[in-house]
Amino acid sequence: MFLLVTNRRDITMDFVVAELQKRSLPYFRLNTELLPQSRSTMGHTAMDDWAIELEGREISGGDITAAYFRRPGAPQAPALVDDNGERSYIEAEWSSFLKSLYFRLGGKWFSDPTQIFLAEDKPRQLIVAHQIGFNIPSTAITNRLKSAESLTAGGCAIGKPLRQAVLPGALEKVMFTSRLQPLTAGDEPALSLAPLIIQAEVLKKYDVRVTVVGSQVFSTAIWSQEKDETQVDWRRGSNPDLKHEAIRLPDEVAEQCRELVRRMNLGYGAIDLICDRDGKLWFLEINPNGQWAWIENQTGYPIAATIVDQLESIQHALV
Repeated sequence: MFLLVTNRRDITMDFVVAELQKRSLPYFRLNTELLPQSRSTMGHTAMDDWAIELEGREISGGDITAAYFRRPGAPQAPALVDDNGERSYIEAEWSSFLKSLYFRLGGKWFSDPTQIFLAEDKPRQLIVAHQIGFNIPSTAITNRLKSAESLTAGGCAIGKPLRQAVLPGALEKVMFTSRLQPLTAGDEPALSLAPLIIQAEVLKKYDVRVTVVGSQVFSTAIWSQEKDETQVDWRRGSNPDLKHEAIRLPDEVAEQCRELVRRMNLGYGAIDLICDRDGKLWFLEINPNGQWAWIENQTGYPIAATIVDQLESIQHALV
């Protein structure tokens, strides 16, 4: 049986479920926010010494032949628990249970959660990408004005978060990549509060999303320059109609993408590149667990089917 670790609202996992159902393959979708509603146990004698009973179904460690870690939700204490301290305790205990479960799945993961966490380190991504030979814009990860001034002096630089893409609060705010004006001494107090990724801006012809699944590379041009508000960050604004085009990468770049995913010890990676106005490709970052369903919708790429192929290959390797 395949274990799918995610949450109830994960539409991307719905694509995988549909493919598994098409092939009549057994699976268990573990929406982890519901775990406090389960009856679960684990012991100390073996990696597969655990069981979960949830929503009328039961699985045990011995049932699982491969696992896909997608978008787990934080465990939610039952509504009948109204004390905040007790809720926090219950949710923390279930989160700990989940971490142990992830460890016990060992070599059955499509991408191991621990490796996904390590691969989210953007400075590490840049180091590895540079070693592989990607073109990378001049970069500083800094809260130091002197370092920032040198990159922004010409007025052709962008800034983006090191890790936290959402500013929490009553009204959540997404932290998009933004064009920076030349920084001066007056900006020092704000800049000093937290490190920021600052890069020389590459003037784009289009953005490229490269979806790597095992050894398969699916490349999509996103024509972000057709809309003013998406020129710096194609995710900005309300433009679901941005043109997406299936493209073929140069063989060297496609192999660099495969190698990056391999070096990050992943089965999957969503890599963001830029094609500049001269046709040169530049590396920005890799999302080790990024979304892909909209790419399949826009291009017809068989991403879900390829992921299920990978899960089956893991299963066969363990038999």
